[in-house]
Amino acid sequence: MNFKFSIFFLSLFITANSLAQKSSDDVLFTVDDEPVSATEFVRVYNKNLDLVKDESQKDVDTYLQLFINYKLKIKEAKRLGLDTIPTYKREFLGYKKQLSKNYMSDSNVTEALIKEAYNRMAYDIKAKHVLVRIDENEKDTLNVYNQLIDLRKRILSEGFEKVKSEVHDGETVFAEDLGYFSAFKMVYPFENAAFSTKVGEISMPFRTRFGYHIVIVEDKRPTLGEVTVEHIMIMNNQKDSLVNPEVRINEIYKKINQGENFESLAKQFSEDKSSSDKGGLLTPFTGGQLSSQEFEKVAFSLKEKGEISKPFKSNYGWHIIKLISKEGLQPIEKIKNEVENRVKRDSRSSLINDALASKLKKQYDVKDNEKALIYFESILTPSYFSRGWIVPSNVEANKELFKVGSKTVLYSDFANHLAAVQKAYFEKQMAFSDIIRKEYKSYQEAVILAYHEENLEFVNEDFAQILKEYRDGLLLFDLMEKEVWSAAINDSIGLKTYFEKNASTYVWNTRVDVVIATAAKQKDIEKVKALMNKGKSDEDISQELNSDKIQKVIFTKGLMETSNQSLPIDLELKEGVSKIYNYNDAFHVILINSIKPASNKTFDEAKGKATSDYQGFIEENWLNTLNNRYKVIVNEDVLTKVKSQIKN
Repeated sequence: MNFKFSIFFLSLFITANSLAQKSSDDVLFTVDDEPVSATEFVRVYNKNLDLVKDESQKDVDTYLQLFINYKLKIKEAKRLGLDTIPTYKREFLGYKKQLSKNYMSDSNVTEALIKEAYNRMAYDIKAKHVLVRIDENEKDTLNVYNQLIDLRKRILSEGFEKVKSEVHDGETVFAEDLGYFSAFKMVYPFENAAFSTKVGEISMPFRTRFGYHIVIVEDKRPTLGEVTVEHIMIMNNQKDSLVNPEVRINEIYKKINQGENFESLAKQFSEDKSSSDKGGLLTPFTGGQLSSQEFEKVAFSLKEKGEISKPFKSNYGWHIIKLISKEGLQPIEKIKNEVENRVKRDSRSSLINDALASKLKKQYDVKDNEKALIYFESILTPSYFSRGWIVPSNVEANKELFKVGSKTVLYSDFANHLAAVQKAYFEKQMAFSDIIRKEYKSYQEAVILAYHEENLEFVNEDFAQILKEYRDGLLLFDLMEKEVWSAAINDSIGLKTYFEKNASTYVWNTRVDVVIATAAKQKDIEKVKALMNKGKSDEDISQELNSDKIQKVIFTKGLMETSNQSLPIDLELKEGVSKIYNYNDAFHVILINSIKPASNKTFDEAKGKATSDYQGFIEENWLNTLNNRYKVIVNEDVLTKVKSQIKN
């Protein structure tokens, strides 16, 4: 979803996020007599103003043309029937479902859970536990409860390890060391018990969906918080034939241990181009935020500011990390949205759903039907516990069970639900009254929540606005894919013709085929220069100057444009061994094997950029067609008012 909408937004800097405007709104322009209000235009302009980087597009007239183009495209998408295509409908419904989750909650309960979770995130709990597994629906649990009481007594007197060695079987009884964890790492009832038990104490037995537990809390410490580091990375996949990633990272590590500057080495050798020019500095991150667990583990293991890790490998390559700073948990104002999203994805979300369902039950005036419960108890048979129950043919199918808004739920609906869930009660032998009341409650809540979600667009203006944004954004993406992006890619003859007409715009800058030697000390680079002048190869020089303990020089080679950050800005373009250059806090000498002057790119070399340009060319011509197809009339008097309003 985010990918499509980012393309849509970056292409146009426009979103259409309004409901149908009131008839009293001034009409700014019409597209084939379809009105577009001034209110909508002003809101969209103000909403996107800070995101528009091209200053010319902040001009009202320029922005108005962008907005008109946007409306023309939406009009065209509907003319082509793109909003009726099954794939579009499915994708839109998926977006709607995802978006509605943000509006399906009880605010008071949600706020309380956010506050509780944030307070717990400030600490890590170190704990062990004993679990005796039982079925989630089992009601007769006294024996298991008493078993945990006995195990608790034994742990208090004999110690956890002795009890573990005797009772842990990995099937029905688990005695485990859980290490440190914080909020959201365990199911909510377990988290509650762990955070409610004092350090050094053992909880009383409590139940989760897995069974009964006792938890032994051994420590409670402040959270690891947020860390800022610099790093040097050598990627696993190398284009440079001289570079073995593990060998190169260890060469760099030796130079660090020789006292060379970490940031300078990052600028010279790190292959993370997003951070190398900043000395390897990364944006601060918290535990669990990165996709590499190994990187996080090493980063958080560093204790002192300036401490440097040993080389280690991740999925991305080899790294060395330097600790810049560590901070505690961020203020709630900064991470509230993140915490709220985690609350809603966590098992505690059931509390939010229960609270919302209860609130909506009152809002929609849903009445319970006790007589119906008695009726359904009477039609269940023992075959229910062997998954053999079938809805009786004489069931009172058309009787009303309950009503939610305009939706009437019938006896037949609930009967079918009972048939569908009977597998959950296989060989359970529960009382029919317990089954009926449990399923009635969950079924009624599900119906209420589903009805509310289905009608959100009509009762929540904010949701309706964003939903329209998604609806039109999807249409626009599909339209651009059809008329512009794919058209350019698939039109190989047109693309090549466009390239040939504009070949002068696709050029290589001057390039050099080089071997770059880098050293921290001038005397070492002088020796390298002398050896290069004697015709010594980089392999021979490296073998002569470097050792297992000392790394005096590192070589890099390749075909580079003269603007490459690995080359000095004032590089003299002359074949042979260069003079010594001092840049990026190190000394360098460059062997220029050959110089390739500026030249036109071949079609294959320029294909990516040419395709993008050709897409722009196609879009411009297509927009001219749309302007001819649809009649656009701008109300100049209203536009004058709009300009005055925006300036004020």
